[in-house]
Amino acid sequence: MATPLSDSALSPLKTIAVVGLGTMGTGITEVLAKAGREVIGIDISEARTAQALAALEAATARAVARGRLTEEERARALARVRTATDLTAAADADLVIEVAPESYEIKHQIFRELDGIVRPETILATGTNALSVTRLAADSARPERVLGLHFFNPAPAMRLVEVVSSVLTAPQAVAAVTDLAIELGKEPVAVGDRPGFVADGLLFGYLNQAAAMYEARYASREDIDAAMRLGCGLPMGPLALLDLIGVDTARTVLEAMYAESRDRLHAPAPILKQLSEAGLTGRKAGRGFYTYEAPGSGTVVPDALTPAAGASPVAGREVRSVGVAGSGTMASGIAEVFAKAGYDVVLAARSEEKAQAAKARIGKSLSRSVDKGRLTAEAAAGILDRITPAGSYDAFAEVDLAVEAIAEDLEVKRQLFAALDKVCKPGAVLATTTSSLPVVACARATSRPQDVIGMHFFNPAPAMKLVEVVRTVLTADDAHATVREVCARIGKHAVDCGDRAGFIVNALLFPYLNNAIKMVQEHYASLDDIDAAMKLGGGYPMGPFELLDVVGLDVSLAIEKVLHREFRDPGLAPAPLLEHLVAAGCLGRKTGRGFREYARR
Repeated sequence: MATPLSDSALSPLKTIAVVGLGTMGTGITEVLAKAGREVIGIDISEARTAQALAALEAATARAVARGRLTEEERARALARVRTATDLTAAADADLVIEVAPESYEIKHQIFRELDGIVRPETILATGTNALSVTRLAADSARPERVLGLHFFNPAPAMRLVEVVSSVLTAPQAVAAVTDLAIELGKEPVAVGDRPGFVADGLLFGYLNQAAAMYEARYASREDIDAAMRLGCGLPMGPLALLDLIGVDTARTVLEAMYAESRDRLHAPAPILKQLSEAGLTGRKAGRGFYTYEAPGSGTVVPDALTPAAGASPVAGREVRSVGVAGSGTMASGIAEVFAKAGYDVVLAARSEEKAQAAKARIGKSLSRSVDKGRLTAEAAAGILDRITPAGSYDAFAEVDLAVEAIAEDLEVKRQLFAALDKVCKPGAVLATTTSSLPVVACARATSRPQDVIGMHFFNPAPAMKLVEVVRTVLTADDAHATVREVCARIGKHAVDCGDRAGFIVNALLFPYLNNAIKMVQEHYASLDDIDAAMKLGGGYPMGPFELLDVVGLDVSLAIEKVLHREFRDPGLAPAPLLEHLVAAGCLGRKTGRGFREYARR
């Protein structure tokens, strides 16, 4: 049996071998060389080693051109790198980082060979994000010196590094590698050994659901990606990201996650298998969910699935005036958006006082825009003048489009739509801003279901570009065209989706948030580590727990319940921890306590 590491057994990690010189291995080599480490790049392919050196020269040249390196620093960094095509070159390494293809057999063979080559105190790290670190360690002659070191692509730019321990890993090895990550300017997050770890464990479930959503023809690839970029502030849509990662790689990660969790949300969507087996693995192949200019290119080119440009074949109805029902933040924001676009707006609430208060809120919002130089005082006054407050929905008698933005309660909404049916003129389009309730239920409360549609704005409405346009099976083509045309006029990006729970954004976002809660519930990782992992490793503007506390835990729980009821998937059942916090009145920022505590205002 291997002996445990002693404090004196660990030498400083000065010489590091990187096994596998693909994109990730080359990126890690660049990071190490710039940080003053001696690097041995090893790949069985001489062509790959030559490509890696050429890529390093180009990357460091760009760094000099941008003022991030001097010519002298560049020369020293390049001099620290040598390459080889045989693992014996790793004999003097203090640390070996393996980033070979995601195959257990390949990685196992590399580790077995390294056992007979490197010094007893050398640490062996695998860059896997899907395979079992514990299994690799157990099959090694030095299990206490084996761990995971998961960089994110592109390694020079991404700050997150997941340091993965198995039950066999010596704490001293973890400490040494963690210190190295900090010295490299990275943010190390300590995690246990399970497929996907933190960031990919959450990310790939979300990507899988997006693939399944597309496969079901619920929404186009363009609309799914636009919805998540504009609705959640993500740097890339999920299908474009799958193409970047590699469809085959995503399938491998999901297979490993499913083998452990048996959660249907991790079972790879069949389209991932179909694309992989057809060789349509994403950017690297020149085609995946999208078609690219050439293999390896990130430039998307039109293909048979690209939506035709130009106007809808059906003309929309004329809209000159808009009624907005409600007096809350969302109603005020939507009224502001329409008035800014030149529409005459009737802002109606249950009382004249509430309507006046909502208009006053819009006035304050416009004043802030004037203070920031985004509007002139005259323009703000003109916008406000286009808004007429009303204490009764009878004021909607002549509007061409009525937009409901009241409480997220189906019975309350149905009562309002029944009232609008009586008040609004024939041909007026009636829209609900619901984020999770069935639009068709609102439509059936009227005698004109063909005129009813979903128009889901995102909060804050004046700032957020996305509107989900939700058709029911009863919505008329010209009613749909009307809303699409209106969205274009008010400067919003419309995406089409069908009438099912969560539409696009919430159907993909909230299972991801729920899975993050389960990670904490199972004591796999801390709130801070999970939030850091998703911001630094996934490019998310907020971590899941930051977002949950902003949205409100009660709102999040309600949406989770709706999704669970609609799809009947056990994996969508709300995490018990979320239910317990809501039951305790810990609803997030609005109550001063959710997953974190906040100072009371």
